[in-house]
Amino acid sequence: MSGASETRAPKQSPLNGFEETVKDFWASRPRRPHAGRKLAGVAAAIGYRYGIDPVVVRIALVVTTIFGGFGVPFYLLGWLFLPGESDEVSGFEGLIGRGRSSVSPAFAVVLLVLTVISVGGSFTGSWFDGGGLISFALIAAALYLLHRSRGHENRPAPVTARTSYQDFTGNFTGNGAFTMTDTAEAPSTARGWDPLAADPAGWDLPDAPPVQEPRPTPPPPPSYRAPRRRSKVGSAMFAIAVVTAGAGVLANLNGAGWFSAQHIIGLVLGVVGIGLVTGAFAGGGRGLIGLAVPLSIAGMVLTTAPFQDLDFRGGVGDLRPTLHTVADVKPLYQHAAGDIDLDLSKLPPGAPYSTTVSNGAGNTTITVPETADVTFDCRTGAGDTSCFTQSANGVSQEALTGTDTGTDGVGGQKITLHVSNRVGNVEVQRG
Repeated sequence: MSGASETRAPKQSPLNGFEETVKDFWASRPRRPHAGRKLAGVAAAIGYRYGIDPVVVRIALVVTTIFGGFGVPFYLLGWLFLPGESDEVSGFEGLIGRGRSSVSPAFAVVLLVLTVISVGGSFTGSWFDGGGLISFALIAAALYLLHRSRGHENRPAPVTARTSYQDFTGNFTGNGAFTMTDTAEAPSTARGWDPLAADPAGWDLPDAPPVQEPRPTPPPPPSYRAPRRRSKVGSAMFAIAVVTAGAGVLANLNGAGWFSAQHIIGLVLGVVGIGLVTGAFAGGGRGLIGLAVPLSIAGMVLTTAPFQDLDFRGGVGDLRPTLHTVADVKPLYQHAAGDIDLDLSKLPPGAPYSTTVSNGAGNTTITVPETADVTFDCRTGAGDTSCFTQSANGVSQEALTGTDTGTDGVGGQKITLHVSNRVGNVEVQRG
């Protein structure tokens, strides 16, 4: 036995409480790798640390960015507070002088400003009230559960601080000078004459530095291309997502106004997100990524485009009703997609009447008699609007309102029109 103590990794004990888990997470934070990163390596760091596919992490960040808005500030926080693979400390700690980091202080300040701005934006508006807070809670809960169950695996090795010198048994100093300590007694004349005037036994030469064994190379991150066992998580969650979408559409058709296209997509994405998280723990569920990506794009388009009230009522196709009397005029003409051509010009004069025309996607044209007194409000989310002498075009335009008395002035048939399009052109004309 040489007497040297062998350093062994301490046996990991179960984390007993919330505070202990949080402290251990900070002490063994994921490190952003050089390989496998797309931008800063935050998703790859979390994936490698907890043994899940980084693609799942990226999809989760995209979903929480679109629905809730907290994905972007979370990524920026990871960039700030997760150290690089060869860094001593994180970018924020390097900014306050705690050690060396590959993130420069100037860039750390930029990241800090962007983080504050993005956090404020995620909590000031969303597709539903409280979305930013909910996405933050989901991300925090997922990280907590991952660390509770897998925090003892793939723990990153600490990076020690580099120094400009080594102290070999006190003989090499910081300025590079080498000192010799003469601790032997003066040479005795009995030993004979020494041309150097010193007994060789009096030289205090430094011992050779101890041979340090090379540090073991940490194992590479686990490969995520290895074949995985088949799991029923993906199939089960896909079936639940389909049922959720069908139930939402059915509720919309039965008059439940909350179940618009945006909310239905949000509910389905929530089911898909649960499936991805469950699959990360139990294995499987990667096929849900192919469903999450197009749904996320569709949700982003629907929440930013000016047709927030799009629903599925009214059917699809062109609508050209045949009207013979005022009694044939319906109070509501509603269509999901297609053109509506409503001709009122051939109706005989009679009692005043009112009708509403609502079209999801398509052009709407209404023709009224030459002498009718028409009170109207017309609007479209995206397209051209032309109501008698008024016109507008573009996106999210204001409604055109007013009264047009026709060619003969006041005294004609009284008609009230409410025309609304989500996408497409609107035209009210005389025939």
